[in-house]
Amino acid sequence: MTPETASELTCPHCGHKKIEVMPTDACLWFYECEQCHALLRPKPGDCCVFCSHGSVKCPPQQACCPACPK
Repeated sequence: MTPETASELTCPHCGHKKIEVMPTDACLWFYECEQCHALLRPKPGDCCVFCSHGSVKCPPQQACCPACPK
């Protein structure tokens, strides 16, 4: 895991935090909180759960969709 591919996801329901590795070739549209089991989804206008709930937005080299930052 490198700093460019790691992001700390924070559950908006219970506040649980976990560092996860971001995929570089796909958007992650769903993520289940391991503490409260809420299903996290991107906020409107965001491309993935990392852009909405992560400490770092998805990698710049990610070319999965037009909403990804370049």
